[in-house]
Amino acid sequence: MVGFETIFELFLPLFLIMDPVGNSASCQAILRNYTPLQQRRILIRELLLSLVLMVLFQFLGGWMLKYLDLERSTISLAGGVILFIISLKMIFPEEHGGLEAHTKEPFLVPIAIPLVAGPSLLAAIILYSNRESSLTLFVSILLAWIMSLIVMIGFTYFQPLLGERGGKATERLMGMVLILISVQMLEEGVRMFMESI
Repeated sequence: MVGFETIFELFLPLFLIMDPVGNSASCQAILRNYTPLQQRRILIRELLLSLVLMVLFQFLGGWMLKYLDLERSTISLAGGVILFIISLKMIFPEEHGGLEAHTKEPFLVPIAIPLVAGPSLLAAIILYSNRESSLTLFVSILLAWIMSLIVMIGFTYFQPLLGERGGKATERLMGMVLILISVQMLEEGVRMFMESI
């Protein structure tokens, strides 16, 4: 049975790690030589590829963790550390030079991987796969993906409302929420470890 509370608990961090607001700006820079219609087509295709990859890691990841015989406390602590690092990068982003527009249509790299389905997201999915039922995690991944799709496809429409400062503020706010979730995972991992002693 799918628990809606559990789905929301998984959906939120997955959506935040996908970082659709930050990725939308990067995708716009990469696809600026294409027409709006071409941009939408490329984005939908790349997001579909990223979804396939996420689902693949969900099922392979659960098997891998079971094969390695890792404790739940270890998984929770590792997940907390990963999410904490991700959230710090969202709050204090590194300054990079402007992304170059692609002259050749991007396929799989760099939009599907690593922008949407990056190492951090795939690691989180692997960790969740050993903690939750397959159906619950799949629904959570699908919801997070759909929300990211809506944000990234509609970014050109609401970007003028947010502005550059508004976009950065939104990304930092998402990072703050992710920090709270990561600390909760760390606390849960410590509690489970103490109970197992």
